[in-house]
Amino acid sequence: MTQTSITRSWVASANGHTDFPLQNLPLGVFSVNGSAPRSGVAIGEHVFDLEAALDAGLFDGAARTAVEATRGGQLNAFFELGREARVAMRERLLELFVEGSTLHGKIEAQGARLLPLAANCVMHLPAKINDYTDFYVGIEHAQNVGKLFRPDNPLLPNYKYVPIGYHGRASTIRPSGTDVRRPKGQTLPAGQAEPTFGPCARLDYELELGIWIGQGNDMGDAIPIGDAADHIAGFCLLNDWSARDIQAWEYQPLGPFLSKSFITSISPWVVTAEALQPFRRAQPARPEGDPQPLPYLFDQRDQAGGAFDIELEVLLLTETMREQNLPAHRLTLSNTKHMYWTVAQMVAHHSVNGCQLQAGDLFGSGTLSGPQSGQFGSLLEITEGGKKPIELASGEVRKFLEDGDEIILRARCSRDGFASIGFGECRGKVVPTR
Repeated sequence: MTQTSITRSWVASANGHTDFPLQNLPLGVFSVNGSAPRSGVAIGEHVFDLEAALDAGLFDGAARTAVEATRGGQLNAFFELGREARVAMRERLLELFVEGSTLHGKIEAQGARLLPLAANCVMHLPAKINDYTDFYVGIEHAQNVGKLFRPDNPLLPNYKYVPIGYHGRASTIRPSGTDVRRPKGQTLPAGQAEPTFGPCARLDYELELGIWIGQGNDMGDAIPIGDAADHIAGFCLLNDWSARDIQAWEYQPLGPFLSKSFITSISPWVVTAEALQPFRRAQPARPEGDPQPLPYLFDQRDQAGGAFDIELEVLLLTETMREQNLPAHRLTLSNTKHMYWTVAQMVAHHSVNGCQLQAGDLFGSGTLSGPQSGQFGSLLEITEGGKKPIELASGEVRKFLEDGDEIILRARCSRDGFASIGFGECRGKVVPTR
């Protein structure tokens, strides 16, 4: 079945659903009423329990093998199976839930056992994350931040040759809805010669795309650029929370450390590469004068269809806004098309030195800002380092995040002739330091 050949599902809430219509079918790990975490698929306002469906005999052949790999509350083994397994499962799920399915009655008869309401589910991390790498492929963000600190030389000379990245802290990645404890650390106050220790005063968010690694590689073996896309299992939203004052003091000469490692938030659903197929696009042409990627990073097929058209949104909701019943304030509306490097180029570069990638590893794209006001993916850019505060409908102003502030990330894919799909939300509320 193709995206265009499927229009409706017998699950009524899936039809026209903002995020999870039949055409999406993202995977995640959930629990209900304190049960052990188990794998599921989002469809409309429900979660399809894959393990219960397997026990009910709804899968056979390659699709059954794929679903069996999702058992145990982690998707790593399923990611490791690769594209063929994802396609087999997806095809069977489409057969089960398309309008007119012969199995409609059998599934519906089991009610909440197979299709609990998503509102009654607690979402968990979808996989055990052994390694996390944060890239820096949003060129507009790189230039905006560079201008703040190096007005005459915003981009360092390696940026257009190398997909820049650093190894982050996998142990503090958490699913949407986890509180963000304000971190402590060393900062250097303006005009002072020695640092002080205390709570971060310049807490920020960063709008990123998360990339889940599927099949890995053996240590010492690079993944060729032409094969790299096949090693990507899916995508999520990622908020790389940043303590800007701590970062400013610690980042030289080795880069971020405590300013990033206190928490990273992700949306809990894995949107597969297959669901995103209609929203692929050509990688934007590099500006005249920019260097051609080195051969190990260049593939014609990847350049022709390795980028995505995903609209990205950031909202801010303060404690006062909640009390006044005000809607969240939109901070950012950006798009993944502002990525200077494709996800395949990230995979190829990460492994070219022989580094071993493993199923369930997570990449962050780096902050995905656009070139215009209203498209910036961090408060650092929006407020120009705190010089231009944001005015909110509540009468409040913000330079950086305060306790009680909640950041909400959303994403949406739209294209004429195709059903729109989304990623679900990635939320995090700032709470006071201990």
